Amino acid sequence: MSDFSQCWVLEELEARREELFLARQKRLREVMARADMPALVILDPNNVKYATGASNMQLFAQRTPARYLLVVQDGPAVLYEYFGCEHLAKSLPTLDDVRAAEGLCKISSGSDPRAAAERFAKEISSVIRDHDPAIARIGIDRFPVYAIDALRREGFELLDADEALVPARAIKLPIEIPYIREAMRRVESGVRRLEESIMPCRTEAEVWAELHFEIMAKQGQYISTRLFQSGPNTFPYFKECGDRLLESGDMICLDTDALGYEGYAVDFSRSFLCGDGKATDEQRKLYGRAREQLETNAALLKPGVEYRDIAEHAWSVPEEHRASRYYCIGHGLGMAGEFPNIPHYQGNVGYPLSGTVEAGMIICIESYVGSENSGQGVKLEDQFLIHDDHVECMSRYAFDARLS
Repeated sequence: MSDFSQCWVLEELEARREELFLARQKRLREVMARADMPALVILDPNNVKYATGASNMQLFAQRTPARYLLVVQDGPAVLYEYFGCEHLAKSLPTLDDVRAAEGLCKISSGSDPRAAAERFAKEISSVIRDHDPAIARIGIDRFPVYAIDALRREGFELLDADEALVPARAIKLPIEIPYIREAMRRVESGVRRLEESIMPCRTEAEVWAELHFEIMAKQGQYISTRLFQSGPNTFPYFKECGDRLLESGDMICLDTDALGYEGYAVDFSRSFLCGDGKATDEQRKLYGRAREQLETNAALLKPGVEYRDIAEHAWSVPEEHRASRYYCIGHGLGMAGEFPNIPHYQGNVGYPLSGTVEAGMIICIESYVGSENSGQGVKLEDQFLIHDDHVECMSRYAFDARLS
């Protein structure tokens, strides 16, 4: 794409942001109605952003319960923002009001979370019952125990907000897709910068920081894991990146797990070879098996296929790799890891996940093949968009030719 075309795309995306926010909220309200959930009170910052477009100190908000949202299914949406931050979301068309929030933990409440919880619950009750005194059921997500108890004392039956949020977020609206494509473009640019920085005598953290730089410079939110490993740290998987010095011939594993443009997650994995030498036969074997697993399982994706069918026909992990295989076949993606998580098939054990792949889902297919004998592994993953009549691979970043 030319620079001129890219500028036009970005201008179009910026111009349609409010339309994006309104479309997501409309979908959420529709799913709330189907779930018989008259109101939602949500704390998770990703849920708040999905429902309104409002974003503020997202990582801080993950651990500090002092910013939350009330959405009445056929009524107002009120954001309770950190004190002093109320002005940040005043112009959003998805909000009827922005008010100061109560801090609901010991630190944010001024060391009195019980009293703060009572004030919180009375405020929520007042807004809901001013709209409709008959509302008795509300969905909540990750509130502290005192806040939950206080809402119950106000007479509310509490429901799991995921009953509305999970199905709403699982299906991407057409207006969301261009934003996800732009997030992918920016994260792939960061991976390119990272790959060009892989060289002996640099630490894992130094190279991984190159990905951070590019994502942050392009208005990304954050990277949610530290999954960048080298050499012996590639087996078993899930070791976090650290200060190990890269060596020539090392296998390198990367999982992006990045919240990119407009808060949309980008999740693909690649493995690289450090230095200018050739891959060993063992490295090529592991890489070939990981590619086979990825491509076999990706080919099973199609609209309407049952999750169980995918699991039953998934690539059969050889016994030597089975104990260290990735924990699932694949998972949904949106503004974070989302529904569904597709478990492996366990033979005679009943399959735990019912349902089918649907158009509008984004599903990431995972592959990890590791060897206890050689002490190294290969991580690969691609991100797929399910259309009405086909499946599109959104992650087009090249595989390492020396390992293929």
